[in-house]
Amino acid sequence: MRRRQEKDSLGELSINDNLYYGIQTERARLNFPVSGRTVEVFPKMIWAITAVKKAAALANKEIGALEDEISIAICSAADEIMNGQFKEQFPIDIYHGGGGTSFNMNVNEVIANRANEILTGYKGYNKVHPNSHVNMGQSTNDVIPSALHIACYFCLQDLLPSLVRLSETLESKMNEFQHVVKLARTCLQDAVPITLGQQFSGYAHFVKRQIIELENLKSDCLLLTIGATAVGTQLGTSPGYLEKVYQHLSSIMGVTVQKTENFFDGLQNADVYVKISSVLKGIATGMSKIASDLRILSSGPRAGLGEMVLPAVQPGSSIMPGKVNPVIPEMVMQICFQIYGNDLAVTMAADRGELDLNVWEMLIMKNLIESCELLTNGIDLFNNKCIVGLQANIDVCKKQADSSLSISMVLESIVGYETANKLAQEAFENNMTIKEIAIFKKILSQEEAEVLLDPLTLTDSLKSSRLLESFKIS
Repeated sequence: MRRRQEKDSLGELSINDNLYYGIQTERARLNFPVSGRTVEVFPKMIWAITAVKKAAALANKEIGALEDEISIAICSAADEIMNGQFKEQFPIDIYHGGGGTSFNMNVNEVIANRANEILTGYKGYNKVHPNSHVNMGQSTNDVIPSALHIACYFCLQDLLPSLVRLSETLESKMNEFQHVVKLARTCLQDAVPITLGQQFSGYAHFVKRQIIELENLKSDCLLLTIGATAVGTQLGTSPGYLEKVYQHLSSIMGVTVQKTENFFDGLQNADVYVKISSVLKGIATGMSKIASDLRILSSGPRAGLGEMVLPAVQPGSSIMPGKVNPVIPEMVMQICFQIYGNDLAVTMAADRGELDLNVWEMLIMKNLIESCELLTNGIDLFNNKCIVGLQANIDVCKKQADSSLSISMVLESIVGYETANKLAQEAFENNMTIKEIAIFKKILSQEEAEVLLDPLTLTDSLKSSRLLESFKIS
């Protein structure tokens, strides 16, 4: 097996010559074998760092700081990585110290070795050096946050279509269930009637609001720190670099990126990640709530609420034949619990930035990208395997709506709260409906009760208010 010698400030290491990464990556690989998950599992982040490298090479070439031949080779190597090649060349554990220096150098070394191979036919740094050329005008400190912003932008881009599809399905169900009257519940106790369509309109509108939040949030991801270098002073950049690197990076991404207003702020503070994580957590709270509602509404089939029927996707018990569990909603809820934990980790990492740099962006990267991907995949599964196939148990819904004692609030406007309360208690004690007790007590005639206490009518504010007004007048 052919090997090559590489050296750094700590000494030399022998590297398998089949590998495109180098000595600093190998040291990190050996130093941090902690989770069994490497940065390879975050291809958007690899793409983003590589995009920054390509933009920097183009910018440095344009201002005359980098030879044309070297810039072209760097860009060619970068293009290959961005197109999905060399995936196995990023072996560093996602948990590593140094503010992402190992990850940045991993990309630098792969690009440098490949660029040398393009120019000379062999790996090594004779023509293209990972620090001098690939990392020219850059520091890990401005590369990693810039790349993380870019990766977050594309993660949010991927999440949006999933939310749009879910919104469309929920609106379809809202229309499908618009005349299905059921019992609303507050504090898990019987409340007044509602239609299943009205309930689903709440779900649908929640998702619509999250889509707007994400669209607004994407713009924050396009404010970058590239060009700040180590601490925000731009030390190590050449004249003209800053303007050109943003132009080229925008061209590579297909969307305009801009310099953050204050580089020192951009390096010191990580509140934008807290903001992103908070929005993702907010989406998760709604997804978990919908999933939990569906578990409750479909509980049974004989001794639960039984108002909805979820698609059966797998047997539910190893010992109870015929049992089917709401496994898709339960999967969604577990995803959401994980996202809450991720959000706390992001918050702690943002809080612990010290002095002139936040060095915890590897942890932030792991949790933000994971949360985005969990939501993107989870929402699609929730939509396709559960929401699309939901069915209403119309008869059960109607029976429970008819039996609600909370309908007594209609009588309150006729006979007052105290009397209506006594009627509700009497109805409960005698296992009667409010309609039956109102007729029995001669408060309403049969015909009046059928109209005034119709559960579906009570879900329409305009109809119910007009009926009550006409009853008072009569």
